[in-house]
Amino acid sequence: MTADITAQQPGERPALPAVPGRRSPLRRRLQTIGTLALVALAPVLVLATAAVLGPLTVTPTGPWLRLVLLADLIYILLVAALVMARIARMIAARRSRSAGSRLHMRLSALFAVIALVPTVMVAVFAVITINIGLEGWFSDRVRNVVGTSLAAAEAYQAEQAENLVEDGQYVAWLLDSRLRANPFLSEGELRQLLSEAQAGVQRGLRVAFIIDGDGTLRLRGERSYLFDFIQPSQADLQRAAEGEIVLIRDWENSEFRALVPLEERADRLLYIARAVDGALLSLLDDTQATIQLYNQLERERGRVLLNFGLIYLGFAVILILAATWLGMWFAERLSRPVGRLAGAAEAVGAGDLEVQVPEEKGDDEIATMGRVFNQMTRQLKMQRDALLANTRQIEERRRLFDSVLSSVTAGVIGLDADGRVDFVNRAAEALTQISAADAQTRSLDAVVPEFGPLLARLRNGEGHMGGRVQDELRLSRAGRLETLLVRVAERRTAAGRLEGYVVVFDDVSELVSAQRMAAWGDVARRIAHEIKNPLTPIQLSAERIRRKFGRQLEEAEANSLAELTDVIVRQTNDLRRIVDEFSRFARMPEPDRRPCDLVQILRDAVTLQEARMEHVAIALDLPGREVVLDIDATMIGQALTNLIKNAGEAIENRAEKGYLPDGYEPRIAVSLQPGAAAVTLTITDNGIGLPDDTARLFEPYVTTREEGTGLGLPIVKKIIEEHGGTLSLQPAPPDEAGGHRGAMAVIRLPLLGAGRGGRGRGAENGKSKPAAAATAAK
Repeated sequence: MTADITAQQPGERPALPAVPGRRSPLRRRLQTIGTLALVALAPVLVLATAAVLGPLTVTPTGPWLRLVLLADLIYILLVAALVMARIARMIAARRSRSAGSRLHMRLSALFAVIALVPTVMVAVFAVITINIGLEGWFSDRVRNVVGTSLAAAEAYQAEQAENLVEDGQYVAWLLDSRLRANPFLSEGELRQLLSEAQAGVQRGLRVAFIIDGDGTLRLRGERSYLFDFIQPSQADLQRAAEGEIVLIRDWENSEFRALVPLEERADRLLYIARAVDGALLSLLDDTQATIQLYNQLERERGRVLLNFGLIYLGFAVILILAATWLGMWFAERLSRPVGRLAGAAEAVGAGDLEVQVPEEKGDDEIATMGRVFNQMTRQLKMQRDALLANTRQIEERRRLFDSVLSSVTAGVIGLDADGRVDFVNRAAEALTQISAADAQTRSLDAVVPEFGPLLARLRNGEGHMGGRVQDELRLSRAGRLETLLVRVAERRTAAGRLEGYVVVFDDVSELVSAQRMAAWGDVARRIAHEIKNPLTPIQLSAERIRRKFGRQLEEAEANSLAELTDVIVRQTNDLRRIVDEFSRFARMPEPDRRPCDLVQILRDAVTLQEARMEHVAIALDLPGREVVLDIDATMIGQALTNLIKNAGEAIENRAEKGYLPDGYEPRIAVSLQPGAAAVTLTITDNGIGLPDDTARLFEPYVTTREEGTGLGLPIVKKIIEEHGGTLSLQPAPPDEAGGHRGAMAVIRLPLLGAGRGGRGRGAENGKSKPAAAATAAK
């Protein structure tokens, strides 16, 4: 079918279709001679068989007939076995995906159809011709006469049945009418009426009875005798009881009987009978038997057709098998070189450019294709080696580029010339909360709308510094407001053609917060220095004025002076307290770290606030063992006290604003969960909740309360960070009363020996800790 595919070098290759080995020239020559001999023997056998059979009208006999028929049978079996073996080989080659197997199968099928269709058409034409000749042996006149007799007998039968049904309906109607007029009609009167109805029917009724539903005789006409009564079957009685007029054909007694239900008498049936002509009914049977005989005779011509068909079939089988075998042999010779090239082409498609095909001798097209194919594969191998070397260099550069972009902390988004996203690194996904897969081929305005104006500015020519724009933007993602420094630049080729844009951005929220904290610290120091100095002289002067001039004035004026000076003293004290808070914020003392039990510190802070917030239920979830941390107990205690106090004030703020649904119970939940390297402490309330921008709550002088200074949370955050921990504010889980979300402060502190984020113990640095940060309102 196909020849093998040789390669210049052995080695690892992709899986290729199986290709059978090449046959030797002697074997191919013997196969050709045998095939042609078998094909030439077919018409010889056909002519011999026709000569032995002789004329079709004579039944052939003799030993020559048996000998020729035996030769025909042996030839048919031999060629059929060869054809089936070749078909099995083709199917096996097709299943093993042998090269050229599909072409071989298609060519074989085509040649088989070409041989089969004309032979079958000739056989069908011959059978039709013989059938038309046999049609003249059967007369249409006879068929018409037999059919007319059958129709006459059937018409008589139908007429008798129809008349009997009509007479039965008439008698039933007559009885129902009299019963409807006189429901209490006696049985004697009803019998008299039945006799009159029987006598009044012109076509005559043999008997007329009235029976009940189970076939019991109830009344009979005067000329209806008991020996004429024939019990109806239960099936007929059931049909009549259901309201159907039942016609009973009694061929043995030459009569038709009918059952008609009576509407005015429940469970009563009219049972009548009429004699029919048995001779006519016998004629109907004879006619049917005649037609059956005629049909049997007509079917006999099929035997004649079968004889002719068998002869034609034998000739057709011999010729078809010979033609099929010849076509399959020719298809194999034609598909072998083509399959060889197809297998080699599949190998090339699978990446094996070392494949070569055997080059046939000669100058025909197939031999030329083999030589050109081998030359093509050699050239392709050389070109592929060069391409692979270039591809390896490009891939190494691409991996380096992807590694660099994935490792940088800045977000990078690549855009094409139309402003659609074609690259997003991991940092960009984390900062903007987008997915690289979802962002592909989408516009920048749809992916990150906040960056759209910057790209528009660059496209409108507002860029500077060589086609770049830069701005500081604020993004809100997942309830968190971030400050990003965004730069948008153009990407151009060496020829200056625009390829796309690059958006680079970084989170500068902590930098901005640190700058603000530093600025507020400097402001606090200046306020503490510039404002605190005059406060004592002002207070002393006010008290001195009250003492000196209070005795010289009238009582009313002295009281007024005392009130005014008291106002000055109170306001001076309030101002001194504010200045002290600014001073503490500006000069946070170094924590004096010592191993302390955080459980006891937290329990003391909760106990302190429970006395102050009697209307709030505080739930405490603490471990049953000590949790020792390297912390400043005083500073951590004051920080926890401040957070619990803020939680209580948030509940009071919610009550003041009237956000109290039915079933609301103010509560604060305090939980401490030790981990492997750190502890997590949460303080949750169901108060007023958090604003959208939670990051600004840690900035100085930012508060949500009218009487707060805005220094409490910055001081707490600074204390936690000095101990190497973190503080974050998150929305609390929805409560059961209305689904409102309060606030939840989450503190994480390292365990003892897990590392510290501060600057060391204050005692080790030789410093004493002054009064720690006061608990300021939020």
